[in-house]
Amino acid sequence: MAGIPFIHEFDFEYGRLEQLTPLIRRVIARNPSGFTFRGTGTYVIGKGEVAVIDPGPKLPEHMEALQQSLKNETVTHILITHTHMDHSPAAAPLKTVWGAKTYGYGPHGAGKINEGVQVEAGGDMNFVPDITIRDGDTIASDGWTIECVYTPGHTSNHMCYALAEERALFTGDHVMGWSTSVISPPDGDMTQYMASLERLLQRSDDIYWPTHGTSIGDVKTFVQAFIDHRLERERQIMACLAEGHTDIRKMVPVMYRETDPRMHGAAASSVLAAMARLIDLGRVRCDAPVPSLDASYRPA
Repeated sequence: MAGIPFIHEFDFEYGRLEQLTPLIRRVIARNPSGFTFRGTGTYVIGKGEVAVIDPGPKLPEHMEALQQSLKNETVTHILITHTHMDHSPAAAPLKTVWGAKTYGYGPHGAGKINEGVQVEAGGDMNFVPDITIRDGDTIASDGWTIECVYTPGHTSNHMCYALAEERALFTGDHVMGWSTSVISPPDGDMTQYMASLERLLQRSDDIYWPTHGTSIGDVKTFVQAFIDHRLERERQIMACLAEGHTDIRKMVPVMYRETDPRMHGAAASSVLAAMARLIDLGRVRCDAPVPSLDASYRPA
């Protein structure tokens, strides 16, 4: 995708706890896919008394690797970026093993439920954090300090975690080095996502560690490229509307010519999310009360 400096190559070994920095280690789960890249990266913060970020899917091999790797240490916190099935399901069995509490913004859809929005059932509907966290909260233990940074958009309960000692931000699926994030309404929200990206530009993080793929340096250049990419998608939508296209499903093959057709379903969800933002901005009108893939659209 032009303009975004994607990073697709990095060395790793499934199931191995790898030391990445003085305070950061990672184990990658063997769950590669078109949505997870090489797999879910579970991060371990600190030494001795540690926090685990995104324990991942409920794969026996992955959970065993985490247990064995940390058998001589104490897990004090389990932090969840969000509740998609590749991020949070392993938290339930592992917290029993470790005797640790889970931390997160809330259950799946927590950021939308209070607005009366019914979210899709595709997330980890069983997860409820032991400790509910909010933007700006601090979590600390021996040798490490983490700030909670609320970044809704990919999901309404998405939380990033900033490791103060290394000026590092664990970005979950909010910003990844290998791909853009899928924004799928109703839980996904492009208006919120763009605001969350803009917020990252105001921060002073030196490096990002996404849950999928490797680290991202030169973070502000990368985030700006993501913003520019979404703005270009909005220009494409407005061009399609000007040409008389009113159906999102017919816009997708035009806008995503270079994308594998198998990903067009996900692309349609992203176009719907972008369309909803254009409606929020007053640039597009919809013939239905709620934007959907079945609705018709026209310039405002």
